[in-house]
Amino acid sequence: MTQINKVTIKEQLRSYLRHPYSLFLFVLVCLAALMTAGAFVGIVGYILIKGIPHLSLSLFDWKYTSENVSMMPAIINTLEMTVLALLFAVPFGIGAAVYMTEYARRGNKLVKLVGVTSETLSGIPSIVYGLFGSLFFVKAIGMGLSLLAGALTLAIMILPLIMRTTEEALRAVPDSYREGSFGLGAGKLRTVMKVVLPSAVPGILSGVILGIGRIVGESAALIFTAGTVAEVADSLLDSSRTLAVHMYTISGEGLYINQTYATAVVLLVIVIVINALSSFAAKKLEKK
Repeated sequence: MTQINKVTIKEQLRSYLRHPYSLFLFVLVCLAALMTAGAFVGIVGYILIKGIPHLSLSLFDWKYTSENVSMMPAIINTLEMTVLALLFAVPFGIGAAVYMTEYARRGNKLVKLVGVTSETLSGIPSIVYGLFGSLFFVKAIGMGLSLLAGALTLAIMILPLIMRTTEEALRAVPDSYREGSFGLGAGKLRTVMKVVLPSAVPGILSGVILGIGRIVGESAALIFTAGTVAEVADSLLDSSRTLAVHMYTISGEGLYINQTYATAVVLLVIVIVINALSSFAAKKLEKK
């Protein structure tokens, strides 16, 4: 520990002694941080302890049967569902955020309406999205229980999240970047595409990461839209189940509790890997 750090710690201790209320708040903040970290470690540790001993090669067979309770079809369907939902949600979310931030006038009523609407949609329970998807995509449009119906429902679910995070990321870009681009003769579209969006990529990716986490862990909405068929979907209109739905289904039967814990371990690993890869990509883009 350097001399400067020692002086800083002594000054902080003297400040806390002079202001007991600040010391009380500091202790509360530390306790809150420890409780949050402890809860996370406890949940992850419990899942790993209960699930790792029951991982076996039969759980990764290509075809699901009542004997092996394979999760491989669900893993493939989860990846397909994630890609499809992002393909629908990300362009619309980023496009809406760019319009509201870069093109719409400040105080525009449409911007306020869209903002209130997105915040409202963010708070709607997933089961409501599932009922909407069942009534609209499955029955009204006639998609049936299918991969496409589930992906469209999930896209609507994560659209407000991606839009709001992208909007905040764009607003965090300094105005000097835009002014410098305009001063060099670049137009509005070129400034947005070449200057503003690249600077906001890390913030945009954080919203995409949160959206991926919600897609991978969603089950309620997909039961009503994608179905629970334990097979790899051959087409977009085939019924399928994701990993979260698979875990919910086999746990409800009460015969495969050990396999349920093993599935939870795989789901946890997939989420961690996706988040790690996304964070790595964000850091690489930020350096550029």
